[in-house]
Amino acid sequence: MDWGLQNRLSRIIKPNDGKAVMLAVDHGYFLGPTESLEQPKKTIHPLLKYCDSLMLTRGILRTSVDARFPVPVVLRVSGGSSIIGQDLSNEKITTSVKDAIRLNVSALAMSIFVGSKNEHNTLVSLGHLVNDAEEYGIPVLAVTAVGKELEKRDARYLSLSCRIAAEFGAHIVKTYYCDNFEKVVDSCPVPVIIAGGPKLEEHAALELAHNAVKAGAAGVDMGRNIWQSVYPVPMIRAVRAIVHGNVNVNEAYDLFKRLCKENPLKNNKPKPQTQKLKNKSKNIKQKKKK
Repeated sequence: MDWGLQNRLSRIIKPNDGKAVMLAVDHGYFLGPTESLEQPKKTIHPLLKYCDSLMLTRGILRTSVDARFPVPVVLRVSGGSSIIGQDLSNEKITTSVKDAIRLNVSALAMSIFVGSKNEHNTLVSLGHLVNDAEEYGIPVLAVTAVGKELEKRDARYLSLSCRIAAEFGAHIVKTYYCDNFEKVVDSCPVPVIIAGGPKLEEHAALELAHNAVKAGAAGVDMGRNIWQSVYPVPMIRAVRAIVHGNVNVNEAYDLFKRLCKENPLKNNKPKPQTQKLKNKSKNIKQKKKK
């Protein structure tokens, strides 16, 4: 492996423990202004110093991240479909390697859709991207996307997808956690990091991170489970304690709660999503009384 490629990989996966905490904020490329990411700059800024790297698009990098802050960037370079479109798997390469070099990124990221009608296009695109990126010593992260078919997230399918990504030359693979996750990791010859997926309750999200790392994941690439939390900074710090500090779930959750108490919300007002959940719970209790 060339020196430049190794150096860039070491910015993402820390050499001292072989682990990574990546913050995903690329959701807008197909979701638009999703909840808590309506103003990316405001969301990203307080979390920057707690992540090892940042995954995002060139548009958000240029407009919402301080160029003077030394955070390694994993640049999403694929896209072309939206959440309201017919098929999320219809992606192509949308950002050139030349522009990525201009932005001084540490890695490139793209999605593959194994088993979809666009499987061939996304896999061939991955091969071409690896060819182009390796000319300049830039690693490629392949995301084993499932689009709207979340039921595909089992060990058999994810093992297939991760292995194919590695066979095509991906240097890191991002996938979902599942039962028997050890099989996914063991059959993939490059580091595997897990996606956080849809928003979970904080303890459940920490458990997800802990179980994945325990099963052999090289780390996490979390987004919604951090910045959609009512307390995003305590949450990313708790995740970091699991990945780099080897703490267990309860220790991480205790840290989260302690940090929340030390940094209470202004006016003690929860975010709308939290308030909706409380209202829903209240309505259920009232119905039970009836």
